[in-house]
Amino acid sequence: MAEAVAHSHHPPALAHHFDSLEEQHHASVLGMWVFLVTSSNSLDITMGAANTAVLIASSLTMALAVHAAQMGERGKLVTFLILTMILGSVFLGVKAFEYADKFEHHHVPGPDFHFEGVPADVARHAQIFFSLYFVMTGLHALHMIVGLGIMTWMLVWSMNGTITREYASPIEISGLYWHFVDIVWIFLFPLLYLLGRTLPAVAAH
Repeated sequence: MAEAVAHSHHPPALAHHFDSLEEQHHASVLGMWVFLVTSSNSLDITMGAANTAVLIASSLTMALAVHAAQMGERGKLVTFLILTMILGSVFLGVKAFEYADKFEHHHVPGPDFHFEGVPADVARHAQIFFSLYFVMTGLHALHMIVGLGIMTWMLVWSMNGTITREYASPIEISGLYWHFVDIVWIFLFPLLYLLGRTLPAVAAH
């Protein structure tokens, strides 16, 4: 009879190895912290920080290119556009190196995914993090490639005299797109690379 009474008060959503829904909730949250921290810490913060600095520098050179276009200074315009494109290419090169490292260590979600040094359940959940990592950084890289294409077009126009002081709007609009791509990365960097460095302190409270 006592067993039947206990069973009748057992919530359907409560797993058998937990005494209460509150205990189950805390265990689930703790598990989420563990896999997020573990996954985030596997990213190379040095490369992420270097790429952040590269994009900030590219925003500066892009702003200088826009100013040069508005002033009608073709030589400076061409120079700053080339510098912007070089910095964008450096960013993609670093990102390609990071991707290669993830493939080498089998951190790409799929049947070959492998995450050493963590329990099997954490490793399974880590695929969620890396799925988000590849989707978000991949889309960002795609927009960066589009941006380089636009800058190539602007460079040609700048060199052949299409861009003038009176017709600088294409450079201005292209600059807005470039800054937008850079700002997106400013959000992605702490979200992906710094998460594991900040969550332990949060979880401790």
